[in-house]
Amino acid sequence: MILLIGGTSETGPLASALAQLGWKVLVSTATDVPLDVGCHPNVAHRSGKLDEEAMAQLISERGVRVVVDASHPYASTVRSTARKVCQLLGVPYVSFVRPPAVEPEDFIRFASDHEHAAAQAFAFGRPVLLTTGSRNLAPYAAQASRTGIDLIVRVLAHPDSVNACLHAGIPKAHILTGRGPFSTQDNRSVIRRFGIGCLVTKDSGIAGGVPEKIEAARLEKCRVVVVGRPDETDETSCSTFDELISMPATLVPDDRVATR
Repeated sequence: MILLIGGTSETGPLASALAQLGWKVLVSTATDVPLDVGCHPNVAHRSGKLDEEAMAQLISERGVRVVVDASHPYASTVRSTARKVCQLLGVPYVSFVRPPAVEPEDFIRFASDHEHAAAQAFAFGRPVLLTTGSRNLAPYAAQASRTGIDLIVRVLAHPDSVNACLHAGIPKAHILTGRGPFSTQDNRSVIRRFGIGCLVTKDSGIAGGVPEKIEAARLEKCRVVVVGRPDETDETSCSTFDELISMPATLVPDDRVATR
């Protein structure tokens, strides 16, 4: 069995591709946000956060032979936990890392972390659109309070995400909910509606809707601040589907036949 750590738009296609090759796949997501994992009989789904102990127990109880990590490129805690548990249990670990999608341009600035990004975003003196999720809200909320500049946040339509925003002091009228990726027009509409002067994003790759954000900002003469992603590339990482789905067979060649 393969444990596929997911939650991104690639999760369903990856699970289906692995199942069609004969693997049994258990998809694990941290939240109960609806996620299409396909309908192949070899694919199962569980949800809930996993710490090291819980992940180790799950791997042992379900007879997991390979862990495929397709979590978000910025989910460094999840990836670190999976790597550590696999090393302790002697289970092969493979990760999928989306290629970056942002190239340097005059209206784009890069930040080393969220504190740096918040300082840059509010320095332009115009409303800020935050599209990095419901975590790491504190530095942006602090800058909004200090400067008196509006902060608009776009998060998943999930109670935990909305409550995190409210807890950070963000007014309801400034909380937008929905699941991306969003089109260029969707992004342009938000920028126009709130008079956004700077859009803050992560470089989540093409699948994360980043090119559409960049294009919308370009068309609306809006600045962009990109929070740098952690470096997760090493000998265990793949950047294409074909490379990723072929890896398990090289690591446990006899297991796939047993699961057909």
